[in-house]
Amino acid sequence: MGFLYFIIIGAIAGWGAGKIMQGGGFGLLMNIVLGIVGGVIGGWVFSLLGISADGGLIGSLVTALVGAVLLLYVARLIKK
Repeated sequence: MGFLYFIIIGAIAGWGAGKIMQGGGFGLLMNIVLGIVGGVIGGWVFSLLGISADGGLIGSLVTALVGAVLLLYVARLIKK
């Protein structure tokens, strides 16, 4: 169940980050990758700020979404 959980959270977070950053979705596979990497980045950023994301499904989704948005933001800065 854990692997499926990461896939679902990753897909939702990647899609949401694309919508927030005005880029739309990136396809299912890229949304999943973006969300999973975003979850790692979000967890790292939250730990630096002293924030615990122990909120279960919602906490994981918020963490992955924040990380994915940060990842897209940095990628767009580098692309310019």
